Amino acid sequence: MSTLPVIAAVDGSDHSKRALEWALDAARRRSAPLRVVHVRQYAHWAQPEVLAAGPPDPQDDPVLDRVRADLEGLDGLPDTEYVGLEGAPGAVLPEQGASAQLLVLGSRGRGGFASLLLGSNGIAAARDAECPVVVVPRPGRDAQGGTGAGPGSRVVVGLKVDGPDEATLEFAFTEAARRGARLQAVAAYPWPAQPWMTPGELPPPIVDQDVIEDQTRVLAEGFLAPYRERHPGVPVEPVPAAGDAAGHLVAASPGADLVVVGRHRRHLLAPARMLGSVTHAVLLHAASPVAVVPPAPPED
Repeated sequence: MSTLPVIAAVDGSDHSKRALEWALDAARRRSAPLRVVHVRQYAHWAQPEVLAAGPPDPQDDPVLDRVRADLEGLDGLPDTEYVGLEGAPGAVLPEQGASAQLLVLGSRGRGGFASLLLGSNGIAAARDAECPVVVVPRPGRDAQGGTGAGPGSRVVVGLKVDGPDEATLEFAFTEAARRGARLQAVAAYPWPAQPWMTPGELPPPIVDQDVIEDQTRVLAEGFLAPYRERHPGVPVEPVPAAGDAAGHLVAASPGADLVVVGRHRRHLLAPARMLGSVTHAVLLHAASPVAVVPPAPPED
C-alpha cells in the first residue's frame, strides 16, 4: 500500500476545516499518513509592487497551531505532520501533489469573495496537481435538479463512452470499495441528435432514442467489465443519460459520498493542462465532494 500522505490544505476558514475532516477520514481509510499544509501569502507574493519585509517565521503559524490543538488526542489519528509554506497558494498547493496520493481542500479559502462557488486555489489545484484532488463544498449547496438516488453510500463517476479514462474509473471503483458503497456510472450521450448536412443532402433516417440509450448502456457495460472483475464487491449501476453530462452528474451529487470526474488529457494542439467544461461545471455546482483525477500517463 502506498505510504504517500493525504494532504489537507488549511487556512483557518470553515471551508478548510471541512476539508481537513474529509482528509482525515480519507487517510484513515487508506492507512496513510496525514500532512496538514498551510500556505501563507505575504506581501511579496500578493503585491509585487509592495516592498516586502520578509517571509513569516515558519515556526510561528497560528493556523497550524490551532489545527494541531484540535487534532491532539483524537482517537485513531494517523501519523500527522504539519507543514507551513510561503508563497502563492495557487502555485504551491499543486506542487505538493507530486509527493501525495491525494490533495484535499475546501471550495473557497478565507480570502475568497462570499459569492464565489469555487476559489482560484481550488481551480489551480484541480487543474495542475499530479495526484487526484478532492474539493469539499460548503454544506447545504443546492444542486439544481438534484434528486439523489436512494439511501446508502454512493460514489458517482462520469463515464465517457467515446473515450473512458482508466485512472478515473480505477479511482472511482477503489474509492467505492473502501467505503462499501455502490457505484453509479453516468454515461451521457448527445440528444437530440443534430446531424450535419451539406446543401442538397437528404436528411438521415430518424434515430430512435431508445436505440441510442441501449447502445450507450452496452458500451458502458463493456468498459466497466474489467473493473467489476477487479472489484467484485462493488455494486455497479450504469446510468445512460441523454444530454448534458455535467447536469446529470450534478443532479446525482446530493447524498453522494463523492463525485469522480477526469481531467483533460493534454495533446499536441492543447499542450496546457485543462479541466474541461464538464469537470469545471461539476466543481462549481455539485452538492457533494468532487474528486478530479489526472489522466493515466501515456504508455511508452
